[in-house]
Amino acid sequence: MLEQRLYRHIDWPLLLALLILCVIGLTMIYSTTYDPLEVGVSPLVFTQACALLIGMLGLGAVIWVDYRWVADSVPTIFVGLVAAVGYALWFGTSGGGANRWINLGIFNLQPSEFARTVVALALAALFSQWQRGPQTVMGWLWTGLIIGLPFMLIAQQPDLGTAVTLLPVAFAILVFAGLPLRYVSILVAVGIMITPVAWTYGLEDYQRQRIASFLNPEQDARGAGYQQIQARITVGSGGALGKGFLEGTQSRYNFLPVAHNDFIFSVLAEELGFLGVVVTLSLYLFVILRGLDAARLAKDRLGRYLVVGIMAGFSFQVIYNVAMSAGLAPVKGLTLPLLSYGGSSAIATLVAFGLVLNVRMRRFTN
Repeated sequence: MLEQRLYRHIDWPLLLALLILCVIGLTMIYSTTYDPLEVGVSPLVFTQACALLIGMLGLGAVIWVDYRWVADSVPTIFVGLVAAVGYALWFGTSGGGANRWINLGIFNLQPSEFARTVVALALAALFSQWQRGPQTVMGWLWTGLIIGLPFMLIAQQPDLGTAVTLLPVAFAILVFAGLPLRYVSILVAVGIMITPVAWTYGLEDYQRQRIASFLNPEQDARGAGYQQIQARITVGSGGALGKGFLEGTQSRYNFLPVAHNDFIFSVLAEELGFLGVVVTLSLYLFVILRGLDAARLAKDRLGRYLVVGIMAGFSFQVIYNVAMSAGLAPVKGLTLPLLSYGGSSAIATLVAFGLVLNVRMRRFTN
């Protein structure tokens, strides 16, 4: 349990940066859902605020228990994740042509958002037993099961964007676990070779269309390329200082679809300008660097691999969403952590950082 002396080692600067990002996210969600003709605040703002509160409580609960005790429960946690994702796939609530959510009555939970943290925890627990990553057939089988099972279930929902976020988690842990370079080269080569097969048989028509529209969005400016073009316009229209809070025209007049979710960063750039973008990205950079510092200070391989995996997944989400908002990556349903609307994403992100804080604060314990 959390000893009183450990309070001194909580990374308060990291926690403060996370809180500031949460506040910026709530503010931008309020802006994108603001309607001057309606009285009161959009229910989406209240829903996100409740999710952030639950996430903070989850963060506190995770800090309370030693991360090594959490790792001891990995089999139960992993089976629970697979069961939850499978239930969402076959019996869950549908939306936008996908089965990703479990109706809990008061809100819908998307269990796949927790997959990055659980996969990081499972791989960290497994790899901490070895000096240089998996070296036997059985070790590779266990590694493939931990990565492949949730990946396939999430991709079947279908939610290929979230499934792909498991790959940087796994790759980062493999590299930091000391996997020989020749194995890394083999994995990269296999990935390149199966790309044509994945393009033909692994992607749905709409997914191939998204990639094609990214390469040339003007060829279908009113269809598949519409979001990408509007995102670029939104980002570019902000200028140095932005149009001002609640003054963004792209989201206000619905030129930019789902602005409160996938393209919240575009709205931030329009309303707060280049200055707001620099401040926000600086906060994300600070969070990533503090997380990596926690990995450096970790007292054991378990803590180091766990933090590296969590930060790899978080960094990938941030980089991809920002690139997508600027029109530099294909449109995928990936939220910008702590800024985009999405209760499950917010809760999962804060719980994951609870583990990061947990590892850092216990670096002096036995």
